[in-house]
Amino acid sequence: MTTDAAKKPNRGTRARSIARKLAMQALYQWQLTGQSAADINLQFLASEEIEGSDREYFTELLKGCVDQAEKINAAIAPFIDRPIEQLDPVERAILMIGLFELTNRIDIPYRVVINEGVDLCKRFGATDAHKYINAVLDRAARDIRSAERG
Repeated sequence: MTTDAAKKPNRGTRARSIARKLAMQALYQWQLTGQSAADINLQFLASEEIEGSDREYFTELLKGCVDQAEKINAAIAPFIDRPIEQLDPVERAILMIGLFELTNRIDIPYRVVINEGVDLCKRFGATDAHKYINAVLDRAARDIRSAERG
């Protein structure tokens, strides 16, 4: 029999995964509609999909990625093989989240950032796009988290 304390880390990890999925969808919407992050945030926080997610983390990801979009795009550029504008919007949103986490959330291991990005891409990206996401995030992690990678 497991205790509530034993379940909590998994629930927290799952809540963060859901927050990343929703942030990816919100960033996709932001790219296509040009709506403000604040409006999109309110829309998502009012939806039923937010249940079970880490709401604060969702807001942090959305706001952070939009506020730092130019910085994140510049950070992604050396690791991709085409202009960022030519990336699929789903893949671009996933890479934005990954680069945001690699640069701003040192508490999250780089392997988790890469795995979460790959998982999102397997679910929502084009066929085999997860391989591209894996390669880009791995190269970025080598550069940004070189001390952690050892």
